[in-house]
Amino acid sequence: MKMGFRWYGSGNDSVSLDQIRQIPGVDEIVWALHSKLPGEVWEKDEIKAAVDEIKAKGFGVSVVESLNVHDDIKTGAPTRDMYIDKYIESMRNLKEFGVKVICYNFMPVFDWTRTDLFHPLPDGSTALFYEKSRIKQDPKEMAEYILKECKGLTMPGWEPERMAELDSLFEKYSKIDKETLWENLKYFLEKLMPVCHECGIKMAIHPDDPPWDIFGLPRLITSEENVERFLSMVDDPCNCLTLCTGSLGASEHNNIPAIAERFADRVAFAHIRNVKIYENGDFSEVSHRDCDGDVGVLGVIKALHDKNPEVYIRPDHGRHIWGEKCRPGYGLYDRALGIMYILGAWDMLEK
Repeated sequence: MKMGFRWYGSGNDSVSLDQIRQIPGVDEIVWALHSKLPGEVWEKDEIKAAVDEIKAKGFGVSVVESLNVHDDIKTGAPTRDMYIDKYIESMRNLKEFGVKVICYNFMPVFDWTRTDLFHPLPDGSTALFYEKSRIKQDPKEMAEYILKECKGLTMPGWEPERMAELDSLFEKYSKIDKETLWENLKYFLEKLMPVCHECGIKMAIHPDDPPWDIFGLPRLITSEENVERFLSMVDDPCNCLTLCTGSLGASEHNNIPAIAERFADRVAFAHIRNVKIYENGDFSEVSHRDCDGDVGVLGVIKALHDKNPEVYIRPDHGRHIWGEKCRPGYGLYDRALGIMYILGAWDMLEK
C-alpha cells in the first residue's frame, strides 16, 4: 500500500509539505494543477513546477486528482472530440513526470454536494454535513454558500468561473438522461484506453457524491450494480475505480466492504473516510474510526490488504478539530489521525 495525502499547492492550502512530512508513512502527494479549468491542457512546464516542489520534499507524485472532464464531453456536445484530444494531451504530458493514476469524475455540474461545511458534532468538532431537505433549494444558493465558505481557496467542482454559468450548465444537461450519460462516458473511455496503455496510466473514476440524483441531474456511479456496469462496459485493466468509501457509503443500501472485496483488483486508488447516516437519510462526516460511522472502514482496509496490497490510499475528509482553520474537510489534524488509524489496521493485518 502506498499512503498519500491530498495537497492543493503552495498558497492554496492551509497545510504545508513540511507538515505532511511529519506524518509517519506518507509516501505520495495526491496533487493537481488547481488553477486549470476543465478543458484546459496541463502544460509540461506547469506540471514540472508542481512536481519539482513536491519531489524536493521527498514525496512521490504518482496520483493526480483531479484532471477534470469538460462538460461538453459529459453531454456529448459536437465539440467533445476536441476536448478529449486536449485531455489526452494532458495525459501524455503527465506520463513524462511519472503519473500512474488519474482520478476523475463524470458528475453533471457539481462534483460533490454538502449543505453545511462546518456542522457541529457532539464532541465539539465540526464536519461536512448533508441535509436532504435543503437540496430542494435553488442550486445557485448552494453554490454561493460553498464558495463563500471556501474563502477564496479553490475547490474542484465548484470553480467560481463555472458557478457563474450555472444557468447555461443546467441547460446543457436538460436533455441528458442516465442512459445518454452512460453512452457519453463509454465513448470517452474508449477513446482514452489506448492512450492509457501507451502511457502506463490508469483512469480511476470517483463515485458520485452523494450517490443519488440531485437537482434533477442524473448520477451513475452510485451502487455496486452500477460499479459492475461501469467496469464491464469498458472491460480494460486501465479502466478502474477510485473507491471513495464515504461517497458510496452515504447510501445505507451500499455494503462498502463487500464492494471493496468484489472489485479490489480494479481499485487503482482509495479514499478512506467514514460517514454517519441518520434515520431521515441525512449524513455527516465523522472520524475514520470504524465504530464512529456506518461505512465499515476496517472491512474495507482488510479487503484491500488481502486482494490489492499495492493500492494507492489516502485519508479523505477529516473533521475540523482543535480549532484548526482550514479548507472544509481538508485540514491537517484529523486526516493525520486517519492515516495513523489506517496504517495501524494495515500493520496488524501484516503481523
